[in-house]
This record gives sequence, structure tokens and C-alpha cells, in this order.
Amino acid sequence: MIRRYLPLNGLRAFEAAARHASLTRAAIELNVTPAALGHQVKALEERLGTPLFRRLPRGLALTDEGQALLPVLRDAFDRMAAALARFDEGRGRELLSVGAVGSFAIAWLLPRLAGFEAAHPEVDLRLSTNNNRVDIAEEGLDFAIRFGDGAWHGTEAMPLFAAPLTPLCSAETAARLKAPPDLAGETLLRSYRSDEWPAWFEAAGVEQVPPLTGPVFDSAALMVEAALAGQGVALAPAVLFGDRAVRPFAVEIDRGGYWLTRLKSKRPTAAMTAFETWLRAELQMSHPGECRDP
Repeated sequence: MIRRYLPLNGLRAFEAAARHASLTRAAIELNVTPAALGHQVKALEERLGTPLFRRLPRGLALTDEGQALLPVLRDAFDRMAAALARFDEGRGRELLSVGAVGSFAIAWLLPRLAGFEAAHPEVDLRLSTNNNRVDIAEEGLDFAIRFGDGAWHGTEAMPLFAAPLTPLCSAETAARLKAPPDLAGETLLRSYRSDEWPAWFEAAGVEQVPPLTGPVFDSAALMVEAALAGQGVALAPAVLFGDRAVRPFAVEIDRGGYWLTRLKSKRPTAAMTAFETWLRAELQMSHPGECRDP
């Protein structure tokens, strides 16, 4: 039998408890007592005729039925929040949440965002940055712009442009570099991906990799800033930073590119469609031919 009416409070209580894996933390978020929230979840389970949680000594675990229900509820609540946000203060604007790896956001996206805002005043854009480690569902994002190979579980990925890595530095540092082995006398700035410099030296035909003892950065943008300040040589995408930093050698390695990703389970909103269309147009101007259908 189809149950047409389900308690909204119970659905919200279940979603919050599942997200926190805790009745106590969910109760704090919803401003109710843990006992009241527990009653709401229990009433929902009784209405559905199946348990949604397994109660553990320390926290909660979803049953198979709970795991099936959770993404449906998250999407529904996200849609409700987006619809209600349009009425916030009478603005009639649609919320769009975009997360982007910091290097892309700083070097490529931010200089162009004014154009999107001017073309789409109906969209309330919220931009956050990360170090390429992002959970779209957990953070409630519509899109995440990532660096990699495009293979992220549960996501649709649209390629933006390739971003091969090459040494970048200040003009003063570059003046000392005549051939790749000369890098042994410089501080080599590193990302958290430890295989990049060894791969570059191999591509450059250098058999002995110099000691890698330079600082580690979680942002290519910060690493390039350090290189420009004379603190070493960065290994970063020239496509983003080549207009500011000097590229002493032509050798580069392919470690991936930038991608626009979204959850497969999320139906695109009008704001999402507007952003993707605008992004494609900007890419055709700055990187003609690189942006293509996934």
C-alpha cells in the first residue's frame, strides 16, 4: 500500500541523524531534545514499517532501507532550501553553491566571475575553495571543480582543460637554470602528491632525482607565490600561472586536468544550467576546442 503522507519532522530528524550518525548532534542542530528526536525517528520507522538505523554502542549505522532513503531526502531538502532561498528578503534569486580547487579559483575563475554575476543577477552564487579533497554531498554543493582524471565515484564530470605540470619560478631564479640538472641546486617546492617531481625529472631525462626537501603546499597558487618570492621552484600548471611566472624548461608532465563535476543523482537546476553554459562559453574563448561533452 502506498503511504501518501509521512511526517515531515520525522523525515528531517532522520536526515539529520543520518548525516551526523548521532541523535545527540542531530538534536542540537534541530534545537530539540535527543529524546524528542528519537521519538520522531521511531514514529517514522513505524510508519514505514521498517528500521532505518541500527543502534550501536557508539552512534548509529544506516540499514539498507535507510541508505536507500537518505539520498532521496537530501535531494528533496536541497530543492526545498533552494526554492525558499528565492524568497529570502524578497530577492527572488536562486542559490548556487560551487566548490573549486584553490588554484583554479584564484587563477582562472575569480577574474571572470564578475561577468557571470552581471549576466545572471538572478543567481546567488556561493563559492568555496578546497585542496581538491571534497565531498559534494556532504558539503551540499551543486558543482565541484576538481583537478584529476575525471573518475570520481557517483559524479558526472565535464572536462574543462588540460593542465600539465612544468617548473615555474621567478626571473632571478630562472637566470641560474641552464639545464634540468641545475634544479639540484634549488629548493624544489612540492605538493602533497609526492610522485610529481620524480616523474618530471624522468621526463626531462635526469637519472638522479635531487633530494626533495622543500616545503609542501596544499595549493598550487600558494606554491607559485612562494616561487615568485624567490623561495624555490614550483611544479605547477603553466596554463594557469605562466603569465606571471617564468618557465625555464619546456618539459612538462600530464597529471590530469580540471573538471566540472556534480552528483549523478542531482537534477540540474536553472542556476546550475546557467553556470555550466557560461563556463563553456568562457572556456571556448580562453581554451578553444578543449571543453567538450563528457
